[in-house]
Amino acid sequence: MYSKVEDRRCNTLQHAATRCNTLQHTITRCNTLEHTATPAFLSKVEARRCKTLQHTATHCNTLQHTTTRSNMLQHAATHCNTLQHTATHYNTLQHTTTHYSTLQHAATHCNTLQHTATRCNTLQHAATYCNALQHTAMHYNTLQHTATHCNTLQHAATHYNTLQHTSTHFNTLQHTATHCNTLQHTTTHYNFFSSRGEASIVTP
Repeated sequence: MYSKVEDRRCNTLQHAATRCNTLQHTITRCNTLEHTATPAFLSKVEARRCKTLQHTATHCNTLQHTTTRSNMLQHAATHCNTLQHTATHYNTLQHTTTHYSTLQHAATHCNTLQHTATRCNTLQHAATYCNALQHTAMHYNTLQHTATHCNTLQHAATHYNTLQHTSTHFNTLQHTATHCNTLQHTTTHYNFFSSRGEASIVTP
């Protein structure tokens, strides 16, 4: 990139080149006059002026060459500026691409976490359902155990009722047997006294 000093120098060289072109045109005219005119025609002053113009023309050629080189450098500087601008734009794009890659990686990681969270929610729901089933099964086992105990108690009660009924029947039979024994004894006693002719019956 050109500095302000170099810019001013280029402008000065361009101005000098323009002036050189004018001088070159004048020196060409002087050369024509020198070849066509006789020596008597040209005064010494004009001859010195022509020599001065020739010297100036040589200097102008040097300046023109320098100006051409300056123009080339200016063109190269412009090209460099374009390349520098392109490089800056490329760096910006590269930074954006890197940032995009980072965001894309973060998005992929987020999707993985979201999928994992969804699976965790499903497992948590299944675990809650399993706990409910387990609680129901424990309650069912308790009820089944209670039903078995109730059946045992009912069977025992039925057996107890049977035994009680048998015991009552047994007491009745025992009472009847006692009564029968009493009657049998009385009959035996009666028969004994009857065979002896005694009228009275002694009650035991």
